[in-house]
Amino acid sequence: MSPLNFTHILTQAVDELSESESYKGLFLQHTDGNPLPSAKALCDIVDLARAIIFPGYFGKSTVNSRTVTYHIGVNVERLFDLLTGQILAGLCFGGDGECSCCTEHQREEAASIAVTFISHLPEMRRMLATDVEAAYNGDPAAHSFGEVISCYPAIRAISNYRIAHELLTLGVPLIPRIITEMAHSETGIDIHPGAQIGSHFTIDHGTGVVIGETCVIGNNVKLYQGVTLGAKSFPLNEDGKPIKGIPRHPILEDNVIVYSNATILGRITIGRDATVGGNIWVTENVPAGARIVQTKAKK
Repeated sequence: MSPLNFTHILTQAVDELSESESYKGLFLQHTDGNPLPSAKALCDIVDLARAIIFPGYFGKSTVNSRTVTYHIGVNVERLFDLLTGQILAGLCFGGDGECSCCTEHQREEAASIAVTFISHLPEMRRMLATDVEAAYNGDPAAHSFGEVISCYPAIRAISNYRIAHELLTLGVPLIPRIITEMAHSETGIDIHPGAQIGSHFTIDHGTGVVIGETCVIGNNVKLYQGVTLGAKSFPLNEDGKPIKGIPRHPILEDNVIVYSNATILGRITIGRDATVGGNIWVTENVPAGARIVQTKAKK
C-alpha cells in the first residue's frame, strides 16, 4: 500500500473520530483557563497526606524528632497549594461533558475546603492509627506497626479511603472517587468514598474486597480477602435508570468478622459480634452474636 493510501485512511479516521455523534457523552469540553483533574497531582496529594500522617514512613526518610515540625510544615504548605487546585478542578468539572467557567467564589471555596481538610488531618491520623493497631493485632505474621504501615495493602487502601471520604464529606465532587480508584488499582481493594467506616478497621490480605457507597461499618470490624458488601438490586425510575444515592448496601455493626469470599448484599444488618463464614451468600439480617457458616451437604 502506497504512502498516499496511508494518508487517505488516516484522514478518514480523523474525520470519523471528529464527528460529534461519535463522541457524544465521551467528550469533555474544556474552557481555557480552567484547571483539569490531574492523576499526577492527586498521587502527589495522597503521598503528601501519607507523609504528614505517617512521618518518616513516607516522604523524606531523614525526618527525625528535631526536624519533624519543619518537614510537616513544608508538606502542609505544598499540600494546601496542590489540593486547592484539584478541589477547584472538581468544583468546575461538569458531569454533562462540559467544564463550567470557574468563578472567584469557587476559587475561594476551594481554598477554604483545603484549609478545613488540613485541619482535620490530626483526627484522620488518630483514626488511621487505630486501623494500623487493628491490622497488627489481627495478624500474627505482623512483627511491628512499621511493617504494617510500610507493607500492608489494607493501610494504603484505607488511608486513600479516609482521605477521599473527608473530601467527599466537605462537598468535593469527582476527586474523592479518583483517589479511591487509585487505591483500587494499586491494591485490588475497592472502597467507595461514600461508605461510612468506624475505627479499628482492617482488611486481611485484601485482594478482591468491595465496599459499596452506602455501606455503614462500625468499630473493630475485620474483613478478609474477596468479601463483597454490595447491593442486591437497583430500584429504577420511570425511565428505567437506577435511582442514585438510596441506601442499598449492608450495615455491619461493631466487632463483626467476615471471612474470605463471603458476599453480603442489600440493606441488611449484620449484628454486633456476629461472624460470617467464608464462601457464603447473605441477603437477610444476621442477629447479634450469630455465627453464619456453610451447611455441610448430607451424604
